[in-house]
Amino acid sequence: MNTDIRTGRRTGMGMGTHQDQSSRHYSPIIQFHHRGSRHLSTSTAAAAASARTRSASTTEKKISDLSDEQSAMVYKHAGRSQTSASLLTLMKTGRGDFLHKTYKEEDVQQGEETSSAPAPDDKVATDKILMQVAGFLRHELPIRLSHRILDLERVPLMKEMASVKQVRDLYVMSLQELTSVDKQISTLQEEEAFAQILESIYERHASVLVQMARGAFELRAAIRKGTLSQKGKSVVDFDTMDETHAFLDRFYISRIGIRVLIGQYLALRQPPVENYIGFICLKTSPYEIVKRAIDDAAFMCTRKYGDAPEVIITGRLDLTFPYVPTHLHYIMLELLKNSMRATVDWHGIDADYPPIKVVIADGKENEDVIIKVSDEGGGIPRSNMKKIWSYLFTTADPAIQEGMVAFNENVDHGIDSPLAGLGYGLPISRSYARYFGGDVSLMSMEGHGTDAFVYLTRLGKTREPLPI
Repeated sequence: MNTDIRTGRRTGMGMGTHQDQSSRHYSPIIQFHHRGSRHLSTSTAAAAASARTRSASTTEKKISDLSDEQSAMVYKHAGRSQTSASLLTLMKTGRGDFLHKTYKEEDVQQGEETSSAPAPDDKVATDKILMQVAGFLRHELPIRLSHRILDLERVPLMKEMASVKQVRDLYVMSLQELTSVDKQISTLQEEEAFAQILESIYERHASVLVQMARGAFELRAAIRKGTLSQKGKSVVDFDTMDETHAFLDRFYISRIGIRVLIGQYLALRQPPVENYIGFICLKTSPYEIVKRAIDDAAFMCTRKYGDAPEVIITGRLDLTFPYVPTHLHYIMLELLKNSMRATVDWHGIDADYPPIKVVIADGKENEDVIIKVSDEGGGIPRSNMKKIWSYLFTTADPAIQEGMVAFNENVDHGIDSPLAGLGYGLPISRSYARYFGGDVSLMSMEGHGTDAFVYLTRLGKTREPLPI
């Protein structure tokens, strides 16, 4: 079984095919800007200082459970700067704007030569694009994987969790596969072989989100049992462990970037779809995505409670802009299902629920597309506002959590996602928004309801925030 890069759905089809062109989703990348580190805004000053210390360290040592050769390979690539990209650059690269020929120019030239339809070899520009992107990924991915391997090796407490060790070993395996390929990809045969390796890595890493959630669950369980200590003191309040939170922010923003790079490349290899460059939709409609998210959230709410509140959408319903539809769908689904659940819990089953309101705002002078989700679900206590952004905080019963982490589906998210209730929804949603320069914020009135705001950059010029 494979995953359709554009929809994120499981399919029995091989590379180069797709099923649902109308819902093609995902993310982009490739303006080459080398940078050491642009630390995430959620990280504390102490975490930033710790990151600089890690980056400045030149002392190599053997990584636990790895051979000397493997350790040296990790340190070699982790010592190199990562290359940042933007949504705009991903689109330009996918069009071939950074090559001497573009698709349009190729068609014009061949049309002049034949005075008819383009010749059968009119994929010359496409092949050049694929080899250009493949060459960049061969250089960039080992660097990004190595940074994460070292981070997984060094993070306090979580590095001892069995599931986190498995994730680190997975990253090491992928690093070895990538470095086994020649640095120069100069033929179509080499590009095809490289694509097969990346498809395998993309599929294999689909379970990482669940594995890391399982690692957080294992950490919670160890803390409750009193089997862990930090700096000589027993760890109790795991939702205020700043260093662990900063690590998880770094890990997930980096994981989004890695999957965007690979996903965009694999989508470029699939048959073209109107208004798409790779898995970037040039005319993403917030209205259409919100409608789909409402349907999915209502299905989940009805399945649990037997009913779901109405959702009213107003504002710029005709708006379209370049974005990755799957990212926006994930964000909106998370906010809407939270609002529906809160509304039903607050008012009671079979009550006359007040509608949830979604407003889509945009103007010619606006730098952002803004989506607001408002509910009357009782709000969030002020003392919990910081905790809702924690990967380690959840109100789910431990027994329910254990059942969820036992779920082993290789999916990132969806209506059957095992991540619901594990405390990952909101922080992951914010990471998706921040990856392309946006954000997610909440304002709540306890006893009444909550307003959630999604900010998405319109121009796509913001470079990805690469963590060390």
